[in-house]
Amino acid sequence: MLRWMTAGESHGPAILGVLEGMPAGVVITREDISQALARRRLGYGRGARMAFEADQLDLVGGIWRGATTGAPVALVIHNSEWPKWAETMSPDPGEPPPSARSAPLTRPRPGHADLAGMIKYAQADARAILERSSARETAARVAVGAVAAAFLRQALDIEVISHVVALGGVRADPAFTPAVGQAEPAGAAGAVAAQVDASPVRTLDQAACQAMTDAIDAAQQSGDTLGGVVEVIAYGVPPGLGSHVQWDRRLDARLAEALMSVQAVKAVEIGLGTAAGALPGSAVHDPVERIGGRVRRPTNHAGGIEGGMSNGEPVVARATIKPIPTLARALASIDTATGAPAKAIHQRSDVTAVPAAGVVAEAMVALVLADAALEKFGGDSLAEVRRNAVAYLGAIPQELA
Repeated sequence: MLRWMTAGESHGPAILGVLEGMPAGVVITREDISQALARRRLGYGRGARMAFEADQLDLVGGIWRGATTGAPVALVIHNSEWPKWAETMSPDPGEPPPSARSAPLTRPRPGHADLAGMIKYAQADARAILERSSARETAARVAVGAVAAAFLRQALDIEVISHVVALGGVRADPAFTPAVGQAEPAGAAGAVAAQVDASPVRTLDQAACQAMTDAIDAAQQSGDTLGGVVEVIAYGVPPGLGSHVQWDRRLDARLAEALMSVQAVKAVEIGLGTAAGALPGSAVHDPVERIGGRVRRPTNHAGGIEGGMSNGEPVVARATIKPIPTLARALASIDTATGAPAKAIHQRSDVTAVPAAGVVAEAMVALVLADAALEKFGGDSLAEVRRNAVAYLGAIPQELA
């Protein structure tokens, strides 16, 4: 139902995003999307580039007077540093000027797309690969994800929140997981998200926050980088999104694909995730009980998904982020121009991007849930989707509701 695509290179003139299939009537502004982009720039351990490379947003289609029109949402995120890179990254034929910035990059980084991409696309200069494979592309994902999140909130009262659960070997206490109750007033989710964002590493566990920042400082001093784990929680997801009938319609499979597509993600878990493999079934599966007049589960080990379908509990997904492959203390590589041993390219100085990865993962979960919601409820306008959802929920037999 929803299709999204991005284009552009890290040091090119702009990153582009297109979101097709979004119903009309979703209230969203340039400021809303700009705020989402600003959240992507958060996090202790980022390099100097975050301070000077602003996200300059233009909306070029699909949004009119503060709301979606039903047409594809098209947006452009300009690169404020483009004048410095215009000659190096020019799409026109010809030799770039002789400068350090334009010199061919022939020392691929272990763990990056550089070498595999150079082989696959027959490129002598790694820049033809690394510019597109860069995580700068996620700016467009966050931008279109902000539209999806607005749709979920306005059509279905779904709130999507992310936070860091581990960084550099330090784990946050699960007691500090951000939570939004079904009965809480409008705006509660925004306040909780703001508390998470106020943390330099996007965790509510202050003791873990200090230990994480200490780990980042130590890694920076040693010229190393750190990975971690981010968790995304979607509150208010109704039962019945996704399906068990085919492999590519299962909601957990769709979430896993979307999250694994994010640069540096190496593992995805739903609910208990890998921990479920070490426990007996009696400790894994969530009992079904009637609580407060409603059919609920006192635990949520399944992460809100059973048999590929949402079950009415919060959807919980985690993504493991590997350390950034560009190290100040560069690893061994080869010079592809000569075949001789060499040290890998070093262009950036981020120690970790785990806090920002949570914001990207949040966007991807919002896009998948919005797609599944439109598949389930249909509708060309926000009012129609909401009407269909209310009718569906109202038709659930009382003994199952």
